[in-house]
Amino acid sequence: MTRLTAPWLSAPGPQALCAALEAAGHQALFVGGCVRNTLLDAPVSDLDLATDALPQNVTDIAENTGFRTIPTGIDHGTVTVLAGEEPIEVTTFRQDVATDGRHATVAFADDVAQDAARRDFTMNALYCDARGTLVDPLDGLPDLKAGRLRFIGSASARIAEDYLRILRFFRFTAWYGNPDHGIDAEGLAACADGAEGLSHVSAERITAELLKLLAAPGPAPAVAAMGASGVLHRVLPGADAPTLTRFIHFAPAPDATARLAALGGSRDGLRLSRAEDRRVETLLTAAASLAPPAALAYHHGEADALAAILLRAAQTETVPPENAASEARHGAAQTFPVAAADLMPQLSGPALGARLKELESRWIASGFTLDREELLAS
Repeated sequence: MTRLTAPWLSAPGPQALCAALEAAGHQALFVGGCVRNTLLDAPVSDLDLATDALPQNVTDIAENTGFRTIPTGIDHGTVTVLAGEEPIEVTTFRQDVATDGRHATVAFADDVAQDAARRDFTMNALYCDARGTLVDPLDGLPDLKAGRLRFIGSASARIAEDYLRILRFFRFTAWYGNPDHGIDAEGLAACADGAEGLSHVSAERITAELLKLLAAPGPAPAVAAMGASGVLHRVLPGADAPTLTRFIHFAPAPDATARLAALGGSRDGLRLSRAEDRRVETLLTAAASLAPPAALAYHHGEADALAAILLRAAQTETVPPENAASEARHGAAQTFPVAAADLMPQLSGPALGARLKELESRWIASGFTLDREELLAS
């Protein structure tokens, strides 16, 4: 028998909530990422609890025990219970009645096996009770241990329930798949066949899933499989997976927006934040320029300058300069020695701005060696 131990599981809040539900005659099983990641000894960020108690019963039991509740998804059976500062999403066991590829009509169930059958992947259908006893209705533990990502039941049927699962397939493969096993053939074929269905998924959901994928430690094989299946072109037309592979080789630390820049392609179908979109554009523009690392770092900071230099190397299939990091560090530390006041009152308005820009360009071109007096005398 597999038994989990983790600080979140033994914490007073989760224990008290489970005890209250069980005392009322209900099942209380943690499920999904908190169980999966604990088994992998990976960080846990969210707690999800599944139960056969109906949402109103969950609310009554929790509030009678002293917990605060928020009806975050009451129509879908979810109540958020605040266990101290720790939010726990409590969802009644469910089974799908009808789906349209975006939303599912669900009915409440009283059997954990029914609840498990409606989830996406076997490794996400793992449960445990308050004592840490693992509940594995679909034999997902061997898949998790082997790094084998598999849809539950028919891959095509799971995808037809929610087309975002296509991107989740690649994202979970990148995060939890064992590269030595390759990618699940049935799942990949189903993703390729269902790729057109992504047109029914919102740009916000697609963007969030893509960025999570790119934040994985080593997403290149999964992205390459996306490219081969036609899925990558659906979400990012014109994207270049080989360039991403080379960029990750040069810059292995996870950086989702820099990796998105390396993929290239049209971002028209995505919904990036202004900061994300601006950074992608900055990196692409800097990489396309001929500016050296120090000059880029002066304008954009050390980290983005180095990312742009490595991106340039990945795009051109060349080796990055050996001194790129030290040059970027040097450039980021520079401060332009001339101020507007040094040119006033002789110059003002547009003429002042133009002269400052000219002197700054000359200073950068000198490798930041010209001092204030030399610049003003020029």
